Amino acid sequence: MRIQDVARALVAPGKGILAADESGGTIKKRFDGIGTESTEDRRRAYREMLFRTKGAAENISGVILFDETIRQNAADGTPLVKLLQDEGIIPGIKVDKGIVGLHGAAGESVTEGLDGLGARLAEYRELGAQFAKWRAVIDIAGDDIPSDYCLDANSAALARYAALCQQEGIVPIVEPEVLMDGSHSIERCFEVTHRALRSLFSALLDQRVALDGCLLKPNMVIPGKLHAGGRATPDAIAEATIRCFRDVVPAAVPGIVFLSGGQSDEEATANLDAINKRGPHPWAFSFSYGRALQAPALKAWLGSDDNIEAGQAAFAKRAKLNGLATSGAYSASME
Repeated sequence: MRIQDVARALVAPGKGILAADESGGTIKKRFDGIGTESTEDRRRAYREMLFRTKGAAENISGVILFDETIRQNAADGTPLVKLLQDEGIIPGIKVDKGIVGLHGAAGESVTEGLDGLGARLAEYRELGAQFAKWRAVIDIAGDDIPSDYCLDANSAALARYAALCQQEGIVPIVEPEVLMDGSHSIERCFEVTHRALRSLFSALLDQRVALDGCLLKPNMVIPGKLHAGGRATPDAIAEATIRCFRDVVPAAVPGIVFLSGGQSDEEATANLDAINKRGPHPWAFSFSYGRALQAPALKAWLGSDDNIEAGQAAFAKRAKLNGLATSGAYSASME
């Protein structure tokens, strides 16, 4: 299948992506929250529960896996990748190596992982991955952060990663995440997101990346968690997000799959729904949620095999509601 076909399949109507690519440290924090030890077997059991959820493929087009997960087998010996493939769900893989301090830019970061990436992508393709993800982290702090230097350094890394993916026949998801941390306003988020996306698409074009064979995974335009004015309404977030993206994202990109970025389950769904209620748009607006899809399932599962059906039911409901939000058909009364 061509990368363009895979990219379109990932944003098919009513569908979005499950981000199940938590690092060891992140999933440990989530397991700590439910009183479960983060062992390799428990991580496998949890993800197997999600992947075996009946009917999940109606709303989940793809799953982003962690290096550990793409190599694991289910309890019955079936590779976890095959569980997804048998349901018609496309396996993907996180390939970045996390963030480090950016030299010459105090308080800013850049993402590592380009060394040896071509060989790793070839291996992941053999393991079944058809798309990949790389996350850049962009903080807002005062008037001077992020600097243009930080935005351009992260854009260059994202673009090089994307080019290497396409060279290996893998769809790149490019994720320039402007963090919700801090006290910034929605207007400041708009300005930084606009700058980040302009820098990104300039770099993608410089690296000869085929825009119709990649997806964008951005933040919504949203005020910081500590903003004095509190949370913005879904309508305000939708208006600012659409205005920003229409200004800087080329129509050749087939889909925009939002990260949840610290929003609650309900907020992430309601905001996506509000964006799609204002359609039609040049791109498919969908989701690539991690915690906002998984939190109810974790709470229902609690690390016990006795609670697998409850966990799957909670996950299926969240996936369904977000699937409805991709067409603006969600209502808070459905919660």
